[in-house]
Amino acid sequence: MANQTDKKTSNHSTPDPISANGDYSLATITFWLAFGTFVIGCSEFAAMGLLPYFAEDFGITENVAGHAISAYAIGVVVGAPLITILFSRLAQRTMLISMMVFYAIGNLLTAIAWSEWAMNVARFITGLPHGAYFGIAMLFAADIAGKNKRAQAVSNVILGLAIANIIGVPSISGIGQLFGWRTGFFIISAFALVTALMVWKTAPYRGPNPDAKPLTELKALKNKDVLLVLLMGAIGFGGMFSVYSYFSASYLNTTSAPEWGISATLLVYGIGVTLGNIIAGRYSEGRLLTSALAFQVLLGLSAAAYAASMGNPYLMAASLFFIGIGGGMVVPLQTRLMDVAGDAQTLAGAMNHAAFNTANALGPWLAGITLSAGYGYTSTGWVGLALAGCGVLVWMAIVLSTQATRLQTASVSE
Repeated sequence: MANQTDKKTSNHSTPDPISANGDYSLATITFWLAFGTFVIGCSEFAAMGLLPYFAEDFGITENVAGHAISAYAIGVVVGAPLITILFSRLAQRTMLISMMVFYAIGNLLTAIAWSEWAMNVARFITGLPHGAYFGIAMLFAADIAGKNKRAQAVSNVILGLAIANIIGVPSISGIGQLFGWRTGFFIISAFALVTALMVWKTAPYRGPNPDAKPLTELKALKNKDVLLVLLMGAIGFGGMFSVYSYFSASYLNTTSAPEWGISATLLVYGIGVTLGNIIAGRYSEGRLLTSALAFQVLLGLSAAAYAASMGNPYLMAASLFFIGIGGGMVVPLQTRLMDVAGDAQTLAGAMNHAAFNTANALGPWLAGITLSAGYGYTSTGWVGLALAGCGVLVWMAIVLSTQATRLQTASVSE
């Protein structure tokens, strides 16, 4: 949340040290905030890459194992508004540290899960702090950076998530193949504790926010412009997850390529995510809706290309690369929320990642239905195309709503 006390100490002109004791620069603080999103990205996406392995361990089908992914996403959707509203009066640093400790516990529970049921519960618990952490971390960074650099600040924090897909997820996937899937989650849990410690050491403590009004935050859920942006994220990103969630299974079942190719392809995807994030951060400011549309269309076309390339590991990797670039859509959507959320900045920011994880649940669920119906792994790409098309329809509704608001404002001013 954009605390009143935070705004008083923000420095929008220079990257001078801003911590309470003056020891740490904005770059250092942003690095550890981004490291938190790196940890979250490792946990969220590694679960998808390790899906075939814990499915085999529990003796269940991959379709059923996919429920663990949906459970995490549901945890994000539930936790984002609850944590943001119930704990809005706490200091931001306190919230960030607490959420990372909680995240460490959730991943530890995942690592020791003894059954499908325990796995699903553990993933639900792990997802609870996800959205609130992202929302607070990005709003904090954007407030310090200043209005003209908000998209860049958001991009810097999300960069941790992108790098997770280059380094973290492929590494965790490889470690899971060599030493067992549980090892990966033990490592993620340790990383979460490191993040909590370093945020405690580097982030400025500015005290609680006595002016926070939880009920004011709830107004975001009544704001049509906010809801439309969230809807676009919830539907439009679904195509990314319909493909990504079943990629490992698709690769193993439709190609004769070596198993290490899974990690290599995830690395290619991660490079695409990072590139998309950088592009969005540099060029979205001032053209948010246009950027959102461009990324959405790219997601849809790439999902269709993935479906058409099924069975060819090289073309599948190329398609995933462009799907990763399309993931840059999160930056213009997040920045758009800052423009339309009014006084409900924190909840809107957290809910953007709740919407992102609604897509995380929706995409795999729909793809799972097509797989169960016998349409094969190619269908996961066509599901992605359909969801991206629906996202474009929501984008059109956003544009029409924006135009109607401008006309209404002009009419009142006259």
